[in-house]
This record gives sequence, C-alpha cells and structure tokens, in this order.
Amino acid sequence: MLKFSLNQKEDHIEVILEGDLDIDGTEVVEEELIPAIENYRFVNINFEHVPFVDSSGMGLLMNVVHTLKASNAKVRVMNVRDEVMEVFELLQLPDILGEDVFV
Repeated sequence: MLKFSLNQKEDHIEVILEGDLDIDGTEVVEEELIPAIENYRFVNINFEHVPFVDSSGMGLLMNVVHTLKASNAKVRVMNVRDEVMEVFELLQLPDILGEDVFV
C-alpha cells in the first residue's frame, strides 16, 4: 500500500512516497496527494522508498507531474532506485515528462 508524507521546507515541499506505486495507490494519489500539494510552486517527489512501479503507477506519476506543471509548479522526481529508473527510461518517461524533472 502506498503512503506519503509531506515535509515542508523553506522554498518547497517534499513528498516522500513509501510503498509500491501501482493501481492500489490511485485513490491515495488522486484524492489525497494531489490536493495536498497542488498549490506549491516547487515540489520534490522522493522515490527513495518506492521499490516497484507498474504501468498504472507511471500513469499516476505522469498525472501528478502534468497537474502540477499546469499550475506552473516546478517538479523534481528524486532518489529513484536504479531498478525503477530502468523501467522509467525503458518507457521513455524522462523524455515525456522532461529530463529536468528527474534528478
């Protein structure tokens, strides 16, 4: 089950995800996460504790990034595990979302 915590910093908010980003996380992301962060100008999404992402999870990530960018927020996805980043790169997610999103 996906959980998240928020850590408000001086100039940004950090979203710390924990658990698998998959179909089970849809409700959490759409109903809780996006409303909690959509008014911030700088959002860092920390993937350090996300061991697995499936296709629905990638769709969720794309939704979060596009929603935030539509409100002129600067989004960074950071601390992505190598095995998860390989899947992102295989599916060209950095190209789709922008190379500047992945740190």
